[in-house]
Amino acid sequence: MIRWGYTLLLAVLSPVVFISQTIQSIRGGSTYPRRGLQGLGRVPTPPKTGGLLIHCVSVGEVVAASGLIRRIQTLDPTLQICISTTTPTGAERVQQSFGTTVHHCYLPFDLPFAMQSMLNRIAPSRVVIMEVELWPNLIHACWRKGIPVSVINARMTDRSRNSYWKLRGLFTPMLHKLQQVCCQGQRDYDNYLKLGIEQQKLCLTNNIKFDLDIPDKADLSAKNIAKYGLQGRQILLAGSTHEPEEEVLLDAYSQLKKQHRGLLLVLVPRHPQRFDKVAELCEKRGLQTSRTSKGHHCHQATDVLLADEMGLLTGLYAIADIAFVGGSLASRGGHNALEPAAMAVPILMGPSQHNNPQICQVLHDAGALRQVENGQQIAHYTNYWLTHPADRMASGTAGLEVVKANRGAVDATLAQLFKTSDR
Repeated sequence: MIRWGYTLLLAVLSPVVFISQTIQSIRGGSTYPRRGLQGLGRVPTPPKTGGLLIHCVSVGEVVAASGLIRRIQTLDPTLQICISTTTPTGAERVQQSFGTTVHHCYLPFDLPFAMQSMLNRIAPSRVVIMEVELWPNLIHACWRKGIPVSVINARMTDRSRNSYWKLRGLFTPMLHKLQQVCCQGQRDYDNYLKLGIEQQKLCLTNNIKFDLDIPDKADLSAKNIAKYGLQGRQILLAGSTHEPEEEVLLDAYSQLKKQHRGLLLVLVPRHPQRFDKVAELCEKRGLQTSRTSKGHHCHQATDVLLADEMGLLTGLYAIADIAFVGGSLASRGGHNALEPAAMAVPILMGPSQHNNPQICQVLHDAGALRQVENGQQIAHYTNYWLTHPADRMASGTAGLEVVKANRGAVDATLAQLFKTSDR
């Protein structure tokens, strides 16, 4: 009855959400968020049925799951893999990473008929949810059809646990319908346990983000320096930023520029609909700004390089001297600090780190990450690392060693996924 009450509320709100997403899509110039009727379960049918349906909310989850998906493709090239996302940027990342080797769809609204329609069309043998998106009607529909549901790299913050507990009449039955939960850290394991899930369904596999691909930094760096004309520049890169982090970074840059004439600030906003707004912020301050989408080539007078295209962040981390990881001053929980760490780049982050607390802690303990509260502290640590290159290199190397030392979660997750599989 509680689930049906939730469904009724969602049915009332869905048209409002649908219209809001459409308006945001038109204003942001992005593709239609739900691609027509996919929001109602009319998803495209894959070439084959009986495969895996892996749900990744957006770009971060797609990136985190990429290594595991490639391993599955290597182990069984005939297995059909479908990846669902919620956002257009997530869909774009699926296309960039996998092309036509996987099938993509948008996850429907969590209405019973929509989820049942999606499952009928894809007919997966297993549903795998990345990290945290637990939808009651999706999981119930899988349970009724006998489709096992696994949550991998599972994240359950204290705040999320408290929210689920307040609505335990809805969420506790849902948790009992899961087949297994592979947790990324001890906090997440403990919080799932406190919510009442059976202990035999829980396992601790570590964070698969540690298993990210480590590209050839020297080659990637050389290509991007030549591409954007960055020879001889020192670079402070801010990745996956949110409002008001760009303004804070511009304040810090203004201080730093007085001492470091060759410093370039590279801004990589998290969401494409904010690209023009960030460009306006830079121009209002009188800063010489280049935009990657316009093919701008930086020169010595360029102050800011704005990466206003998706999929550039990894390559840009390769050219950075220092990286600020966004979502950490904007109280979004912080994005993936392992991406700059894998490039041996020292890291600055704000205090909001609850998305990946274990990762941030181990990087901090190793000396690879410094926590900052404001633009003045960003300027302080950046200035220190720019004027002490040996310490900067040591901090960057420490981050890379953390990544290498903690790999193995993909193997542990695969072992758990398929130990009870019928395949």
